[in-house]
Amino acid sequence: MSRLTIYSDVSNAEAAAIPLQESNDPAEITGLLSDRGIGFERWPLRPELPEGAGPEAVLEAYAGEIERVQATGSFPTVDAIRLGPDHPDRVALRQKFLDEHTHGEDEVRFFVEGRGLFCLHIGAEVLQVLCEQGDFLRVPAGTRHWFDMGSAPRFSALRFFDNPEGWVATFTGDSIAERYPLLD
Repeated sequence: MSRLTIYSDVSNAEAAAIPLQESNDPAEITGLLSDRGIGFERWPLRPELPEGAGPEAVLEAYAGEIERVQATGSFPTVDAIRLGPDHPDRVALRQKFLDEHTHGEDEVRFFVEGRGLFCLHIGAEVLQVLCEQGDFLRVPAGTRHWFDMGSAPRFSALRFFDNPEGWVATFTGDSIAERYPLLD
């Protein structure tokens, strides 16, 4: 189940771990994130898509939604990725994504399977969005954030890009992610 947890941005790790607000209600999550400029939607799942489907099948199954997102004119490139607990680079990838960073473009993801934890550092708050199957998240360019896929990642996602090079990050050097709960 999708979950939003809001924390204060504080330097004390004990205080940082105390949530200010939590919600599992998709409508409330959508509203709270929208108030902060973050897009969140629940997309219908494709029951005809078997678990473990390859990238081509995922792209085909969600062609209508992809077309709708691309119609905004911002995302000419889309791909489907899959990361499992046996991925040889999972430890290095997790560590890289756990470092706070920004992007020069919106970060847009749709979770086809599994889950991942997006952590957004907005003003004096840290918002943790546990995205699960069926969740679409749009994080505006320049938003400080990090992502935790867990120690045994298991997800498939659509990624939308403005930049044909794909995922390009500017790391902030802030160790803020160390003060907040991780996925597992």
